[in-house]
Amino acid sequence: MERSLQDITNWRKSSRSSNGANDCVEVGATSAVVAVRDTKNRAGGTLVVSREAFSSFLMSIKAERL
Repeated sequence: MERSLQDITNWRKSSRSSNGANDCVEVGATSAVVAVRDTKNRAGGTLVVSREAFSSFLMSIKAERL
């Protein structure tokens, strides 16, 4: 899994993050996984899930099931 994180070269700040707020996250991806981390505490850990799981998560949010 650590190798997958090293392959992520393009992290982007979530479009739902507020300017100046302390609740910002960054999202990065490879062909196999999507990773989410805290913008202000990048060394604090990273949530890594399959692209399929992340897609399902986003679809659930958009359908207001979460």
